[in-house]
Parts: sequence; structure tokens; C-alpha cells
Amino acid sequence: MTDLVNSLYIAGAGMKAQSDRLRIVSQNIANVDTTARFPGDAPYRRKVITFKNVLDRKLDADMVKVSKYGYDTSDFNKKFDPGHPGADADGYVLTPNVNAMVEMVDMREARRGYEANINVIEVSKGMLQQTINMLR
Repeated sequence: MTDLVNSLYIAGAGMKAQSDRLRIVSQNIANVDTTARFPGDAPYRRKVITFKNVLDRKLDADMVKVSKYGYDTSDFNKKFDPGHPGADADGYVLTPNVNAMVEMVDMREARRGYEANINVIEVSKGMLQQTINMLR
């Protein structure tokens, strides 16, 4: 029965990791059009998140945790808009290195991971309930 309870903690860690991932994706999507306000300024830079396995000695299980938050170092895009306040001398404005389609794929992956962990919790809960009913 301890393993069933531990599976709840492990799935909970997975849900937390995927919710952190979704938060980063939502920030990126919200800022997909955030350009520089002044010439020479940088626009919004895409955020990224990485995960790692961490041994939980109490549970004797690998748990997923956020390894680090970082930034995508790929080049910014350029758009010709000479009337924009952030345009350079040639009329180009730096735009974020965020691709909305990539963010949508990341969002779907986070959702699927979150749902998979919910399914683990539901199955574990059902098995625990069946065990309790058997012991009555």
C-alpha cells in the first residue's frame, strides 16, 4: 500500500513540473508581439525550462523537478516598420524569438503530461479504495 501512496507523490511532482512548463509557455505566448520600445533595446526573449530527475530518499524514487529556467539564445527576428518607435536607422524593428506554433506544441505536451499524471492519481486512488474495501 505504501507504493500506491508513493505513486501519488510522484504523480504530483509530475503535475507540478508540467504546470511550471505551462506557465512559461503562457508567458511566451502572451509576449509574442512584445517588441523593443526604443532603438537598440531588445524585445521579449523566449523563456525555456528544463527538468531533471532528483532522487527522493524518503520515497526511494526519482522525482521530476525543475532544473533551471533560462532563455532561448536564438536570434531575434526583424520586421521592417520604419514608423515604429523601436526601429533602427534602417527601419527594422527587432521582434521576439517566440514562435507561436512551437509554443502551442509545448502547451499540448504539457497538457498531455499533466493528464497522464492525473490518470496515475485516479488509478492509484481506485486501487487504494479497493484495498480499503477489501479490509472492511
